[in-house]
Amino acid sequence: MAKVTILGATGNVGVFAAHTISEIPYVSDMLLIGRPGREDFLAGCCRDLSDSFAARGTDIRLSYGTSLLDAKDSDVIICTAGVPRQPGQDRNDLAFENAKLIAATAETIGRSSPDAILFLVTNPVDVMTAVALKYSGLQPRQVFGLGTHLDSMRLKSLIARYFRVHVSEVHTRIIGEHGESMVPLWSATTIGGIRISNLPTFSGLPAQEMIEAVRMSGEAIIRDKGATVYGPGEAIATLVQTILGNENRILTVSSYINREIHGIGDVCIGVPARINRDGVFPVPLSLEEDEVAGFKASVNKIRRITAEVMERLEEAR
Repeated sequence: MAKVTILGATGNVGVFAAHTISEIPYVSDMLLIGRPGREDFLAGCCRDLSDSFAARGTDIRLSYGTSLLDAKDSDVIICTAGVPRQPGQDRNDLAFENAKLIAATAETIGRSSPDAILFLVTNPVDVMTAVALKYSGLQPRQVFGLGTHLDSMRLKSLIARYFRVHVSEVHTRIIGEHGESMVPLWSATTIGGIRISNLPTFSGLPAQEMIEAVRMSGEAIIRDKGATVYGPGEAIATLVQTILGNENRILTVSSYINREIHGIGDVCIGVPARINRDGVFPVPLSLEEDEVAGFKASVNKIRRITAEVMERLEEAR
């Protein structure tokens, strides 16, 4: 059984993630951490969640606090804390402000919870994953971000709708930045185990429109309802389940790569990775030529932004 801690638990995603994670059978303890001054809200969340546990028949010890030190002995620490993205704002515009918070948070976690797996949701998630890895001092396998997992699920849904098949029949991935330079892997996309390019109707697939819809999905939701909540919340729970269940599933998350993909690396970015109780392990890939070019461009963009943020962080310390 495991202890899961959610940082930023007073935010929309943090609260909903707590609810979805509570359904995972391996979770025995859950800690919600928020900012000082938000104790009443945290207490209310705990009471509300406890009522839902009673109705569902879930037996989880639930607690709350405002100190990162309370996260000691956690198996998984999920960081949803940070300044939320506003309508019309690029994820990377948030980089420096959120990086200051993540650097300080990661330092504390590295000292107090050296055996935990640190899971970043804060945007821009690829850059925040790199910041957390550096300042926590944890091993690369212990630090990862939501990355393009949700983007991949969004594309999966669109493909299933187009081919009129159950979503479970579709397997696809988006790699690279969780943002504008994301790269769809059409070469690795299958329906019912059949490579999508071998299906006659593939020639009419509106591929570019689909990818643009995925790119704009978060922005559209933020514009219409103020925040993305349910998609990220369910995606977070899927990844926590994969870790605690020691499932060895291959999912696409933001992780540190060295030279696993065509010799491209030294960056935290969205890649397929084998995930289990020990952490996240990127899977070496061989891509099509156009996919390699797109991935290189995405890596170069994220590496540049990461370097700029790291330099500003060092100057500010």
